[in-house]
Amino acid sequence: MSAWASQLRTEVALASRQGEQLLVSLGIPLLVLVFFSLVDVVPVPTERAVDYVAPATLALAVMSTSMVSLGIGTGFERQYGVLKRLGASPLGTGRWVAAKTTLVVLTEVVQLAVLTGVAFALGWRPPMAGWLPALAGLALGTLAFAGIGLLIAGTLPGLVTLAVTNGLYLVLLLTGGMIVPVDELPGPMAAVSRVLPAAPLVEITTGSLTPDASVAPWAWITLTLWAAAAPLAAVRWFRWE
Repeated sequence: MSAWASQLRTEVALASRQGEQLLVSLGIPLLVLVFFSLVDVVPVPTERAVDYVAPATLALAVMSTSMVSLGIGTGFERQYGVLKRLGASPLGTGRWVAAKTTLVVLTEVVQLAVLTGVAFALGWRPPMAGWLPALAGLALGTLAFAGIGLLIAGTLPGLVTLAVTNGLYLVLLLTGGMIVPVDELPGPMAAVSRVLPAAPLVEITTGSLTPDASVAPWAWITLTLWAAAAPLAAVRWFRWE
């Protein structure tokens, strides 16, 4: 436990010094929440924009932390030989993974607290009964996107990981329903987006946290498959050096 706690303190200290990762993890979701809640630039299926944008932004925050921050950070640690040395140290790979996982969870807790507080200030009032399925969906999303981030980080060089992860983030941001609802996309694009992990996660959060809305069954099925397949793929193909 002391080795895990020491590594966790190190991970938190390193994360707090990386301004670009803090921007991705909290700055971009916060900007999306405030801007698209106050400025009527995209069509949303709710009477007030914040009622759709707020739960969609929670999904965006999970993707930002679990895939982008975790993937890029791990990719450069792998490229610089940090992972190889940590794996051979008394810390071991198990406690390293536990420290990384704890950092992701702590970051997401802070994200959800900040974004929910700002959304409430903007007038968002989600149904209380929807929080349990929404949190379950966010947990599945964390597994799915963390698996994707680690798969990319564990198979590609650091700079390539940076480019691929940011490119995928942008694609999923624009097509996953986090800004523009999936139903507003062209038919073929909407069909493709529904089999990727972002759209089902947004469907779960918006369907659970919007009054008088429901979650389509396909979203739970698709996201669960991603939550199982992506981590397994990362375990199978991840290389420590």
